Amino acid sequence: MGMINEFKAFAVKGNVVDMAVGIIVGAAFGKIVSSLVGDVIMPPIGVLLGGVDFTNLAFTVKEAAGSAPAVLISYGKFIQTIIDFTIIAFAIFMAVKAINSLRKKEETAPLSPPAPSREEVLLAEIRDLLKERK
Repeated sequence: MGMINEFKAFAVKGNVVDMAVGIIVGAAFGKIVSSLVGDVIMPPIGVLLGGVDFTNLAFTVKEAAGSAPAVLISYGKFIQTIIDFTIIAFAIFMAVKAINSLRKKEETAPLSPPAPSREEVLLAEIRDLLKERK
């Protein structure tokens, strides 16, 4: 029973839940970036390169024979995936850079000095009273 309780404690920790949310949001973000690359960025690049559609670029290793489909090396899809990865990596880099700059601003923000303790206030009053007596 100890292992089950330990697993429950691990599974409901905040870090695990945060990680799960991050993975789900990351997957959705990946779909958005894939759409951005495939539907917005790649068509103009294809036009600039003479109407090339990267997703259809492939080498035929073996032609289709009867009911067996052709064997293809789809390097165009690989190029598309590399571009997707580059854009995702750059977006994450920019987000981390922004977060780090916000953290630096928080760290360098001048902190107000802590209020003096009750003892310090009393000692200061005693000091001031002694100065007045002289």
